[in-house]
Amino acid sequence: MFNKKKQPPIKSLIAQGTRVDGNVIFHDGLRVDGEVVGDIRASSDQSSILVISELASVTGEIFADHVIINGAVKGPVNAKELLELQPKARIEGDVAYKALEMHQGATIAGQLKPMAIAALVVEEDKPTLKLAANNG
Repeated sequence: MFNKKKQPPIKSLIAQGTRVDGNVIFHDGLRVDGEVVGDIRASSDQSSILVISELASVTGEIFADHVIINGAVKGPVNAKELLELQPKARIEGDVAYKALEMHQGATIAGQLKPMAIAALVVEEDKPTLKLAANNG
């Protein structure tokens, strides 16, 4: 269902034992095995995938098209397309998604907010309604 578009390649890695203090902006795909204290954001000009592994922790806001989490996140998560929560995912923050796949064992301490499909569709201009009056 979601594999109609080819997934972007994961070109970047924040390895285990590495800590990044500050915001991260990435293109295509990013895998986090280390620690990030700051926001992680995909560039909006192309499709993106973000993987937060079982070993990883993120303290900050997450923005990407396809987000896969199996580690710890403290902050809001925004997945424009698909959010996959693996069994060891632990999220403290609100979660916004278009589609959600949640495995048994994953936990969320926050609100689940499905993105309204209607908000994603551009509303067409509708003709103005004109009433005809009968002036006898």
